[in-house]
Amino acid sequence: MQASEIICRYCAEGRAHAMPLGLDLDGRYHYAPDRQVDVLHIKLDVTPDFDKRTVAGTTSITATPIAEAVDILRLDAIDLDIKAIRCDGAKVLDHISSRSDLRIAFAEPIPVGQKFTVHIDYAAQPLAGLYFRTPEMGYPATDTHIWTQGETHEARHWFPCFDYPNERSSTEVICHVPKDMTVLSNGQRMGEEIDADGLKSVRWLQEKPHANYLICLVAGHLEKLEKQYRDIPLGFYTQPSLFPHAANSFRDTPQIMEFYEQEIGVDYPWVKYDQVTIRDFSAGGMENTTMTTLMHNTIFSEATENIRSSRSLDAHELAHQWFGDYVTCKDWSHLWLNEGFATYYTHLYEGHKYGRDALLYGLYRDATGRILTQDKDKKPIVYNGYKNAMEQFDYRSYPKGSWVLHMLRSQLGEDLYRQCIKAYLEKHALTSVVSDDLRQVIEDLSGRPMDRFFDQWVYHPRHPDLDIRYKWMPKQGLAKVTIKQTQPINDDVLLYRFPTRLRFVVDGKVIDHNIEVSKVEEDFYVPLDAQPTIVRFDPEYTVLAKVKFDKSNEQLKAQIENQDDMIGRLLACDLLASRKTHASVELLEKTLNEDPFYGVRIAAAKALAKHGSDEAYAVLKKSWASQQDAKVRLATVEPIVKRYHDDTPELIADVLETEKNPAIQAVAIRALGRFQSDATRQQLQRFLDTPSFNNELTVAAINAIGQLNDPAYTAPLMQVLEQRQAEFSARDFGTGLTTLAQLAKLADDKQAVRGFLTRFVNHPQQGVQTASIGALGKLGDPQALSVLKAFADSSDSRISKTANTAIGQLNEVKPTAPKELIELRKNLQAMKQESEKLEKKLDEIQKQLEAQK
Repeated sequence: MQASEIICRYCAEGRAHAMPLGLDLDGRYHYAPDRQVDVLHIKLDVTPDFDKRTVAGTTSITATPIAEAVDILRLDAIDLDIKAIRCDGAKVLDHISSRSDLRIAFAEPIPVGQKFTVHIDYAAQPLAGLYFRTPEMGYPATDTHIWTQGETHEARHWFPCFDYPNERSSTEVICHVPKDMTVLSNGQRMGEEIDADGLKSVRWLQEKPHANYLICLVAGHLEKLEKQYRDIPLGFYTQPSLFPHAANSFRDTPQIMEFYEQEIGVDYPWVKYDQVTIRDFSAGGMENTTMTTLMHNTIFSEATENIRSSRSLDAHELAHQWFGDYVTCKDWSHLWLNEGFATYYTHLYEGHKYGRDALLYGLYRDATGRILTQDKDKKPIVYNGYKNAMEQFDYRSYPKGSWVLHMLRSQLGEDLYRQCIKAYLEKHALTSVVSDDLRQVIEDLSGRPMDRFFDQWVYHPRHPDLDIRYKWMPKQGLAKVTIKQTQPINDDVLLYRFPTRLRFVVDGKVIDHNIEVSKVEEDFYVPLDAQPTIVRFDPEYTVLAKVKFDKSNEQLKAQIENQDDMIGRLLACDLLASRKTHASVELLEKTLNEDPFYGVRIAAAKALAKHGSDEAYAVLKKSWASQQDAKVRLATVEPIVKRYHDDTPELIADVLETEKNPAIQAVAIRALGRFQSDATRQQLQRFLDTPSFNNELTVAAINAIGQLNDPAYTAPLMQVLEQRQAEFSARDFGTGLTTLAQLAKLADDKQAVRGFLTRFVNHPQQGVQTASIGALGKLGDPQALSVLKAFADSSDSRISKTANTAIGQLNEVKPTAPKELIELRKNLQAMKQESEKLEKKLDEIQKQLEAQK
């Protein structure tokens, strides 16, 4: 997994990974909830039990009623075992604890403005919010740790709280652990002591108020690296087994922080910044206040050169300390104010470190690979029609939100944009915001009405599709450029209006002409001294749009050779990919081997692969070994090893023999999955048994075996999974289980594999458990039905959904009953469920009547 491509809770490459739980909500539209009280301070005093995977302690909440006296205080609390409740400043009459909340009734209503503190003693065995990583779960004993995840609504699983981002408070965390463990949390470490039970008690205090979902606790066996920026201590913690490679992931943090202070104009707003890796974390990273938690795959070895990097993840999460923590979205419909900023400032840091081309290349990849492909989506960036808040963590909040900021910066100019962002942060420091707060600040400082901009880009969906045509009029000395908006225009999708420019290169001289696109179709005429060799639309790359602009071969040649226009060269590569001529191959070959920017060389390699000709593949094969940049080498190797051709196995063998980068080796290993042979079997057996960092080569071999679909690999694969289970991440081991089931599906005797898979259906790592349950469905063995039915009604929706899907797969392989009988069974089952619901309701009414009598 490329750590730089996994950001926060959004998987930038579209790969599936375990997401945080979220919370299914009732209703069609969702807004921030009412605040009964102003929460002033939260104190958590907890003791985790690593053996039982439970937590117990006391939550103390200090608050004051806001607008009305409070006689019943409601807190979010899921499956918490409430032991006792006390209150300073008021008397508790009673409490009601359901599976979803806690209601505390006071003897007398607490008047507006009166401060009170409720102390809630409780215990929990959380299914979310607080997670354990212990030897009983298959993790090395040396790496034992716990960690918490609050976003979006997971905090309520491990302590009672007001669990929504429109509330802020100071927080305090006290955690009791064995003496040899480390405890980390938000804010400043206030000290430690040995308590009466012989445990180490560590106290952390976060004085500045922050949102409830940003409260974090990590405790366990951790190794530490230290750095400092100004007077701000920087700590990087990781599990002992990963520590030898940890420095790779920490090296940019001080430079990123320095750049952000300069670019944003607001000093880092907290007392320290820690980063800590988590084994099998549920996402890429999480920006808890003063302490980011990170996926363990952010640790990488130097052998992968520049293919693996934590720089983007590091920059993204650090940007959140300003955008998301210091200023927080009021509700999840405005999530882009957190994630869009973090994504864009990551690009800005790339531009600062490597030049403007690096900034634009990141925006180009986001646009072409993640935004412009979503033209059927009718959801705008600001959208409150979700069922689960996690639905907001997609391309709209991340890359599209980033592009909105880039367009703002382009239109306002860099200096005015910086003034606006600085003012926005200073005005709304330590508060919750909505998108209109940003708009108002920009209007105040720029004097420009921003309603149209926010309306078309933020409050409405999609992007413009532009069909551009160019014509030279020699007698008039005019360049005619026609721009047509071809996106569907309706109540959802607007006709766009935006400024940009046209650029012409005449006799080596650049001539820019500013325009505003505002109509369905319009012509622009530009007087020129001679016919231009290059014609460019939006040459500074300031508009998020899908652009179709066909050009002559001569113009493309001039454009791809223009060293002053990186984006123009990328676009030329894309157009040349469809022109399957010797001339285009020669142009792309020259670009692949000589272009100064690695992203253009990658684009040339992809364009040659799309040609699909022997001539194009010959260029790629000739070039790959000479490419010094590992990213370009990967882009060159990938198409030639994936090609199904007689000489491909020999080429794969050559790559595996000469290439030392494991990330590139892994691509070649996966390509073996297209070729059945004794040589392939020997190679895959070899890499199944080859140690590599994060088991990258073994996982690639498993992937290839899955493609081959040959039952002969069943035994060696099962042996590897049996002997090396502890070495795999939950996701990779789950991939192995799924592949094993797929192979054994073709075998007559499935008993051994069924028995092996069944061993993991109660595994404490949920990723392994769900994978084994799903694999039983893929196995196609009806004898697994009884096992799967045991999980069909699981209280965990992810487990029950997986089990029922697997049951459906097994039912498909059984002799099918007539459709009429199937429908009858369904109807009878539905009637039975309705009858049970009515019976339960009547029973409840009867009990209530008896109680009233």
